Amino acid sequence: MAVLHTKAVTVILSVTVLLGLLYLSQYYRVSLSFEEKWKTVEAGSAVETTTFSQPGIDLHLESPEHLKYNQPSIVHGRTDVVTVTPWLAPVVWEGTFNPFLLDSIYKRKNITIAATVFAVGKYIMFLKDFLQTSEEHFFVGFRVDFYVFTDRPNEVPKVNMAAGRMLTVRSVPSSNRWQEISARRMEIIQNLIEKKLQNRADYIFCLDVDSKFHGRWGAESLGGLVAVIHPGYYRDDRSKFPYERSPASNAYVAPGEGDFYYCGGAFGGLVQEVHLLAKTCRKNFEDDAKRGIEAAWQEESHLNRYMWINKPSKVLSPEYLWQDFKPKNPEVQIIRFSGVIKNYANIRPN
Repeated sequence: MAVLHTKAVTVILSVTVLLGLLYLSQYYRVSLSFEEKWKTVEAGSAVETTTFSQPGIDLHLESPEHLKYNQPSIVHGRTDVVTVTPWLAPVVWEGTFNPFLLDSIYKRKNITIAATVFAVGKYIMFLKDFLQTSEEHFFVGFRVDFYVFTDRPNEVPKVNMAAGRMLTVRSVPSSNRWQEISARRMEIIQNLIEKKLQNRADYIFCLDVDSKFHGRWGAESLGGLVAVIHPGYYRDDRSKFPYERSPASNAYVAPGEGDFYYCGGAFGGLVQEVHLLAKTCRKNFEDDAKRGIEAAWQEESHLNRYMWINKPSKVLSPEYLWQDFKPKNPEVQIIRFSGVIKNYANIRPN
């Protein structure tokens, strides 16, 4: 009996050690996979290393001790709109968050937000309003680095920026087709992240220049991958969404598929998430171009395909990119950012 007992103990100990080794091996593999997902960037046959700051910054939300704010409720709140997606991502509307609480949490993190804006050709005329209103409403009190891409660097307006906010101007070529200008954005965003932002910024938002801010756009918009619901289609059945419907395109979304129709004029999230989005959309676009295919709405079509498969972790309501020519619907209690009224025939090269 003593021999049997000793053998049983030996077997149990052996199994325990083996399970422990398997767990450590699996943990190491998952950790390595996570690191490789963000650090490995294929450049042809070469592999270059890209590192990103604070990969878990969006996961731990620490409130200052003794912070006073109104008691939250799970039985009272907005009932006129949906505030969570079927995959449990928040949908951000006015009245669904406490701005004071969120600012108190995120300012402790000492984060930097990057913002890209393209002012090519006659679109330079919108840049002054964009920058001036961003100083009033976009992440006020946070460190923000704006990157303006333009073919007219000498026409970039002088705007007084608050402490901790920076403006960098980068030259890009002009084009005879607005579609090409739109198509290049993903490539430029990918390159900016790889060459400049990997150790400098935590979050990035990519915004249209022909827009202006009217209200707060702040920490409530931060998330891993952040999409904005298009104001033109959010009440429609998805059969009416202007997805790319050609199966030959990498941007294809089949009838009966898709979640929402997202704006190409405003999206963002953690730098590493936006890097993956930009890299994927760029490759899909370039693969289409090699076969003579151009998606219906260029980068917006590819972005919608990407976000159908890779669900955004936070969805911003149409408050975050309204259209000035549209009357405000009852559920839209505030307009935070909107596309200005314009004559496309006068500003687009084709």
